Amino acid sequence: MEIKITKTKKSKIHEVDMNNIPFGQVFSDHMFVADYKNGEWINAEIKPVENLSLHPANLALHYGQSVFEGMKASVKRDGTPCLLRPEMHAKRINLSAERMCMPAIPEELFLEALHKLVGLDSDWIPPHDGSALYIRPYMFATDEYLGVRPSKSYKFIILTLPVGPYYTKPVSLKAETQYVRAAHGGVGEAKAAGNYAASLYPAKKAVEEGFDQVLWLDAKEFKYVQEVGTMNIFFVIDDVVVTPQTDGTILKGITRDSFITIFKDHGYKVEERLVSIDEIFEAAEQEKLSEVFGAGTAAVVSKVHKIHHDGREINLDTKSYKVADLAYDIITGLRNGTVEDKYDWIVPVEVLEAV
Repeated sequence: MEIKITKTKKSKIHEVDMNNIPFGQVFSDHMFVADYKNGEWINAEIKPVENLSLHPANLALHYGQSVFEGMKASVKRDGTPCLLRPEMHAKRINLSAERMCMPAIPEELFLEALHKLVGLDSDWIPPHDGSALYIRPYMFATDEYLGVRPSKSYKFIILTLPVGPYYTKPVSLKAETQYVRAAHGGVGEAKAAGNYAASLYPAKKAVEEGFDQVLWLDAKEFKYVQEVGTMNIFFVIDDVVVTPQTDGTILKGITRDSFITIFKDHGYKVEERLVSIDEIFEAAEQEKLSEVFGAGTAAVVSKVHKIHHDGREINLDTKSYKVADLAYDIITGLRNGTVEDKYDWIVPVEVLEAV
């Protein structure tokens, strides 16, 4: 499919301080848009970022057919823009779409749009380690209809925005014992917008109690760890790296998958299995729990210094973390070109003339 490109007449990049970027608030010049109608994707275009016009009966607003991805573009020390495992994101958004009864986006269209959009706005990629061009591909229903059925039309958009680090310090977690994120048979494995809406109230309560995020437990027994609100979770117990298995209730994180490969490659034993909250506290009491950290596109690595569960707490010294630092250093090095890419994860992007 040919992608039409309409360039902005005046870039906003001179208005942005790349050394001080609030996460999620500053957008680059262009966006990609395509429509799904009559069983095919049409109107593929890169154009200046603009507001959308929606009918008040837009089906997504009423029944929640909306899925998205989170990605990053970075720049190597030699100035080459690059993406990390973009094909994995193309596959995952389609898995989410399938679960939400939405059409697949052709992987070729997804990747071509991504390359051209990032190539056009490559000047927006902050050059500092820990910063990146965050990429938000998303799709939502566009039928003008009030009735519980899948939409027949959809819009696919990719936005990009320069960002600094998501978390700038270690985080504290509250293990949730009342509210749930996902249950077997639900949509927990999909990157669906509604999953995040449902998490907002418990997360708000956790913040009011002095914590940074929620550590979700299973919906049946409140016994087994699932994930954190914005990332997958890892534990280092007796020098073994342990992470909850992807059993349909947690997101199959691409950063999570990358970390597992890195850890195994560096000689660590990695276990993907059920992990109970009691096991974590028992490991801490026996001084076998040495690290807890999150893994996600936005955060990359987020060290956890405190876990609270039902009146008891674990406190950890994040300055002694080694496994988390290894993961961060490898991912950062791959992105800036200082670590050899023996995994073939880094995909260079051709720079396009912006204006």
